Order: sequence, then C-alpha cells, then structure tokens
Amino acid sequence: MKKTRFSEEQIIAVLREQEGGMKTADVCRKHGISSATLYAWKAKYGGMDVSQARKLKVLEEENGRLKRLLADAMLDNAVLKEVAGKKLVRPAAQRKAVEHARQLFGISERRACTIFGVDRTSVRYAPRHSDDGDLRSRLREIAAERRRFGYRRLGIMLAREGLVMNHKKLLRLYREENLRVRRRRGRKRAMGTRAPMTLPQGPNQRWSLDFVSDTLISGRRIRILAVVDDFTRECLALVVDTSLSGARVARELDAIIAARGVPPLMIVSDNGTELTSLAVLRWTQERPVEWHYIAPGKPQQNGYVESFNGRLHDECLNETLFVSLGHARSVLRLWRDDYNHVRPHSGVGGLTPADAAKRVVQHRPEGHHTNPGLQL
Repeated sequence: MKKTRFSEEQIIAVLREQEGGMKTADVCRKHGISSATLYAWKAKYGGMDVSQARKLKVLEEENGRLKRLLADAMLDNAVLKEVAGKKLVRPAAQRKAVEHARQLFGISERRACTIFGVDRTSVRYAPRHSDDGDLRSRLREIAAERRRFGYRRLGIMLAREGLVMNHKKLLRLYREENLRVRRRRGRKRAMGTRAPMTLPQGPNQRWSLDFVSDTLISGRRIRILAVVDDFTRECLALVVDTSLSGARVARELDAIIAARGVPPLMIVSDNGTELTSLAVLRWTQERPVEWHYIAPGKPQQNGYVESFNGRLHDECLNETLFVSLGHARSVLRLWRDDYNHVRPHSGVGGLTPADAAKRVVQHRPEGHHTNPGLQL
C-alpha cells in the first residue's frame, strides 16, 4: 500500500474544515490535494474521529499482513506439491528441486531453500574434484587382471605404483567404475562351535595341508595338494596329479624341507585317508615333526589352509579351464609365484607372503637359528 504524506489526524482535520463550511476548492488549494483525494478521504474517514481512524488503519495493516501470509502459505504448498514423492536426500537432488521451483514459480533462491529446508551453501556448491581419468584407467586395468580383488587389495596394488589416495575416495571410484566383485554363493552348511586357534610365532613352526579337487575340460578329475606356512602365509607347494597317495605326500614334504632347510615343528591336516596312511605315519616317526589331526567335521580348526583354498578356488580354479595335466601344473606354478611375491595379503598387513618372511628374517637376532617352541 502506498504511504500517504498525511496522518490520520491531519486527514480528519481537513475533513472537519470542509464540513465546517469551507469550499471544497479552497480546502484542496490550501492543502495541495485534489478534489478526488478529498472525496476519497471523506468516503473512508467521514464521520470518524482520530481514534477510530487509527483503529481502521491498524485493521487494514493486519488484514494486509494476513493476506500476504495466506498467499505465501498457498505458494509454499504449491511448491511442495510440485516435488511431492521425490526424496531430497542427496545434494544433487536438492539443487535440482530448488532450481525447478525457481523457474516454475518465479521465487527467489532464498525462498525456495526455506521451503525445502535446504542450506543455501549446499545449493550453491560447485564440485571441484577432477575426473581422475588416469587413476580410473589404471584401476580398471588392475581390476581386469585381478578380477577377484576387492577395493582394499586394489588400493595396495595402486600404492605400490605411487598412486596413494584416501580409502574413501578409492571406494567411491571403485563403485563408480562398477568394479564390485560378485560373491559366489555356495550351498549352506551347518556351522558348529568355533574354538580359538593358537597363532604360530614364527615361520616353519606350523604348516597346514589340505587337498583341493578340480577337473580338466575332458572331465578327468585332478587333485591338488596345498601346503601353507601358517605364520608367513606362504604357499610352500601346489602338487597337481590325478591321484596323490600317502607316499607321494611324504615325498613332497621331504622336497619342501630340503628347499627351506628346516623342518616344521608341527603339521596340521584333516583325517583324509592319504594323510592317515601308513606311509605318513612312518614319515612322522622318522622325523622330529609333530602331526596334528583336526577333529572330524571341523575344517575351521585348519582355518589357514581353508582360507587359502578359498582364494585358490576364487582367483585361479574358477577362472581357468585346464586343458591337460601339464597345463594345470603350469598355471598353478605361475599363480603360486604371484601369490607369494605379488599378491598383497591382508593377514600380514598388506605385504606379500615373501616380504613378510623376509621381514621376519631381518628382525631375527643374530645367532638365532632355531624356532621358539609352539604352545598348543
């Protein structure tokens, strides 16, 4: 409403002069107003005193304020209905909703942000991060080579090349590139009680043995003997053949001991027929090695080699079709070398098993040539 230069008292005084007998033209000339203005005042304030005129002005101002509030509430309601059913959780969605409301209803940014309960700084924020093209490209290349690696292990591989980043950024790029590893679902198995496992305190204190089965493309079944050092997580051997007897197991263990120069204090295995044969029993009697058999039906008691078997299946056996026995031996030999010298292992702080073994040797005091006793 346009503000007049006359107060209510002055308007009532002017009307009183006109009502007192002064001509309308003279009153208008005296106060510098038009006759139309005078008659408009008379229509509005005629017969009123000053107090009544003030009350009328207050009522008009209150009525105008209520009308504005009602109009604002109706506009807010219309804006909210326009985006009804849309979730404004992420900043991008909030910015889009604010811009849409401004264009459709012609309201200000401040008004739109107030309606949606959005902070104006988040609406005005412009992302400044780069697209990380080279980093994304290298991440995809490594993920293509190591298809069963998650983002943590891929991050270790990148860090070796000098590409170090925050783990949250690595996870974001990993998800945006859609590199997530699909988990292979196995059949459900009953899980018994779990007993805590004693950890070895050095290399060659405890080795774990287990058998893994696979088939050639011809359908012929092959068996793989896996031997793992439980402390360094090294794969000591992957013996592949169509069948592996107890005598063959003893012969392969002798070959591993000759290569490492020291026998283990203990070997852990399940109760398979090859590992409970007379040849294995005779081998344990002739050497200072304790052989520990886990409880039947409790593979978790041999958890290190079981975990290794899972990685072997997931990263090698399930990814490769073996043409022949020689092909299987060649592939597994390369994979074992990669596992020991290239692949980061979370169980040894992201190092490779070979690096973990070297670190143990470097920190070993001089003159220390024997392994400490292993308490079970």
